[in-house]
Amino acid sequence: MIKRLIAGGKQLFGLQRPGRNLCVFPDDVFLVSYPKSGNTWTRFLIANLIYPEKHADFTNINELIPDPEGVTKRHLAQLPRPRYLKSHAYFDHRYPKVIHIVRDPRDVVLSEYYFDIKRCAIPDDFPLEKFVLRFVNGELNHPYGTWGENTATWFYTRANSPRLLLVTYEALQSEGAHQMARIAEFIGVPADPERIAFALEQSSADRMRELEKKQGHLWSSTRQTRQDKPFVRAAKAGGWKTELSESSIGEIESAWGGLMREL
Repeated sequence: MIKRLIAGGKQLFGLQRPGRNLCVFPDDVFLVSYPKSGNTWTRFLIANLIYPEKHADFTNINELIPDPEGVTKRHLAQLPRPRYLKSHAYFDHRYPKVIHIVRDPRDVVLSEYYFDIKRCAIPDDFPLEKFVLRFVNGELNHPYGTWGENTATWFYTRANSPRLLLVTYEALQSEGAHQMARIAEFIGVPADPERIAFALEQSSADRMRELEKKQGHLWSSTRQTRQDKPFVRAAKAGGWKTELSESSIGEIESAWGGLMREL
């Protein structure tokens, strides 16, 4: 009986999703960001850069660049190394190499708002201004803190460290080839123009929208959400200029204006 309990405990332990308690290896590379900051897009970019022959899509992205909160401890232990892992976690000193994706919080809040409608966390007519207040106060339904808290833990702790590469969503939008060359150099993979061009083309917003239409009902992040609402929406920077009210813009800038200017 005791042997069966021990064996069962080991089996359960192997099936646990480790999340923040994962075993970190010295050659791990982490892609970190606050939610809705372009992490999925960057996962596709990096997966298509590292594994061009695998043609990243919504059926294999969790295998190519997994999330420790979404796969088991056993699965993570069996991945080939170096491992490329996605995370929304705040600062963890154990992470040896980090690509930090940062997006303007005025756009982040819009992306979170529409995603919460898609996943039925709020109704279609939920007031955007009220949602912005929730966003600023850290009252959204996830455990990653506010945009400012989460972003600051990485930026101020490792801003000048060679172990962190800061990449903004806006720079990826406007100068994708240059930013992908930086990422390739940081993770030690070939950065020839053809390879980078392929990664950008395979990760374009249009291609991801087409993939979502075919595979959105299969992917873990969208399969239990409304299929009439897209996950890949505008995929551009600056939407806040026309969608947010002056008071909402003021709330965000009042909370994190200093950090936004430094970034």
